[in-house]
Amino acid sequence: MPIIRVEMFKGRNREQKRELVKELTETFVRVAGGNKEGVTVLLSDVDKEDWGVRGELCCDLVPDK
Repeated sequence: MPIIRVEMFKGRNREQKRELVKELTETFVRVAGGNKEGVTVLLSDVDKEDWGVRGELCCDLVPDK
């Protein structure tokens, strides 16, 4: 059973997440085979202040508009 994990900044709405799960599942099945019933997608919303890259917090690198 494949598991696709997506960690991303908070801010996407339910419809965007629904579409993302659908597209990831369909693409996995098309490329890697299997069936959609066996694919699990886990979405994790992360605050920018809880994510760091290059030694800096993302809230400092990518401030909210």
